[in-house]
Amino acid sequence: MEAPGYRLLFSTFAFILGAAIGSFLNVCIYRLPRDLSVNKPRRSFCPNCKKEIPWNQNLPLLSWLLLRGRCAHCGSKIAFRYFGVELITCLLFLAVWRTFPWQVALAYWVFVSLLVVATFVDLEHFIIPDQVTIGGTIAGIVASFAVPALMSSDSRLAAVIRSVLAALLGYVILWIVLEAGKIAFGKKRIRLDAPTPFTWTRRGDDADFVIGDEQSLWSEYFAREKDRLLLHCDEANIDNRELGELTLEFHYNRVAVGGEKILLDNVDRISGMARELEIPREAMGRGDLKFLAAIGAFAGWRAVLFSIFAGSVLGSLVGLLTLVLGKRVWSAKLPFGPYLAVGALIWIFFGDNFVRWYLGLVSP
Repeated sequence: MEAPGYRLLFSTFAFILGAAIGSFLNVCIYRLPRDLSVNKPRRSFCPNCKKEIPWNQNLPLLSWLLLRGRCAHCGSKIAFRYFGVELITCLLFLAVWRTFPWQVALAYWVFVSLLVVATFVDLEHFIIPDQVTIGGTIAGIVASFAVPALMSSDSRLAAVIRSVLAALLGYVILWIVLEAGKIAFGKKRIRLDAPTPFTWTRRGDDADFVIGDEQSLWSEYFAREKDRLLLHCDEANIDNRELGELTLEFHYNRVAVGGEKILLDNVDRISGMARELEIPREAMGRGDLKFLAAIGAFAGWRAVLFSIFAGSVLGSLVGLLTLVLGKRVWSAKLPFGPYLAVGALIWIFFGDNFVRWYLGLVSP
């Protein structure tokens, strides 16, 4: 039986380690979607003034509170997210340590770290980096080899096979959902209340696309090479060329005007008045497929099925809530990754209880 003193000592260590890891996860959350190295510069820096933060102003949890959420150098506000990530991570580390045997806890520390990074990157950027998804899948398979108990096995070989199969199951299930959703709901037609001004304005390799009060990046509409966006216009202008009433047929890199195809690389600005548009859409991003594979590699096939179920329920509830609280705009997106992550967390802590409850429900 573990002595109370040792339990307190190791729990305190888990909490402090979680806070420190949470500080590093903040670095990953900020840098990975911006294609910045997580190693260079080695020190964290202020997102506003880019000044490197000395160690005594970068103490997990404490520094944000003591500096009242502001940069000590330029005084700009530091988002509460930095404190929140550190707090969530240290609480998860503590909960994992108190719940599982130490070998499993070490593996789950890696797992929950990946879940935290994926959640906050997806919420802000609507992507999940390959370092988290593909790297997480590989890490899950390696962890299953090192700790076969992750896959409820005593054999390392059996654990690895189960981990790989669970990863494949997660990817394939969401791939089927993605393709079926594209066939059934692959486009959305929006009829505007009245002729509405629109602009397409080049921004480097991308463009800003604005219709009325709706503003988005051009690349957000095109996940596949064959995707197209139709814009039914009362009038349109391509650079200095004035056009009358027509339909503009856009692909990501070109626009068709009648029988003429114009490369968007040669265009700076398109504007006019639109009355209707038809936009391509996906059921989810492909990063979600790889993310669910990583969940399966760490937590097994049952976690895959439960994460899909729980994530779908949570996503539906949040979607309904946004409609109740205020009309959601037509271009708004809801990332699915955070809901998969919450489902995975619920599973590793309460999955066995859920299975017992469900079996008791269907076979009392």
